[in-house]
Amino acid sequence: MKRLTQLSSATALLLASAAPQAGAELQTKAIEYTVNDQSFTGYMAWDDEYEEARPGILVVHEWWGHNEFAREQAEKLAASGYTAFALDMYGTGKQADHPETAQKFAQEATSDLEKVKARFTGAMEVLKNHESVDPSRIAAQGYCFGGSVVLNMARMGVDLDGVVSFHGSLASPIQAEPGEVRARVQVYTGGADKMVPAEQVADLVREMLNADVDLTLVSFPGVRHSFTNPGADRLADEFNLPIGYDEEAARRSWEGTMRFYEEIFGQ
Repeated sequence: MKRLTQLSSATALLLASAAPQAGAELQTKAIEYTVNDQSFTGYMAWDDEYEEARPGILVVHEWWGHNEFAREQAEKLAASGYTAFALDMYGTGKQADHPETAQKFAQEATSDLEKVKARFTGAMEVLKNHESVDPSRIAAQGYCFGGSVVLNMARMGVDLDGVVSFHGSLASPIQAEPGEVRARVQVYTGGADKMVPAEQVADLVREMLNADVDLTLVSFPGVRHSFTNPGADRLADEFNLPIGYDEEAARRSWEGTMRFYEEIFGQ
């Protein structure tokens, strides 16, 4: 048994020319692509000083939609030597500024898991086709809503080397089955996350153990939901949400993710 550590096709259209940053090393492009005749807008980030194709990382946004936070995560990955694509699960222009709207968008997007898979794999094709990417080395990381998405893609057997969930929901209408999950899995959750209670954490550990999945799960004591997002405190105050940024948990989960990618990609 593997180790368990506690604790439709897409067509890309360039929307913006490369925008050099940090001494012309970081390149970014907004990319419109289609899945099943619906338009989506993602964001590609990479360091243009590469000699060989490198791994690609998909970034799946929170329930607010494809926003600046998701793009910033893609840029951080690019600064670490990966090509990252912050994908769009809702559709071009769909960003929420209120929890009710965010919940509506999330429910619409996840009402059919095959539709979720089509949107995810459509974006994955965009990433794989980027000139800097080795299409045989792909991983995905997601935040809140996005964390749930990447875990379900692993459960559904999408060809990924690894997935990382940051404060994502761990419950799912589907369960991992032995021999079906190709990806190694990392999960970072908050011990005081009211949206992801301890029962969900225990159920996920049991599920992945029974499916013989390589899982690393880290729970940060006293840490609330959305701990990676510096904007969480403002949203908590504005909408009375049980969320909050935690600098230490954000740092440790990012460092753990970077070690994870080094392991699975042999970087």
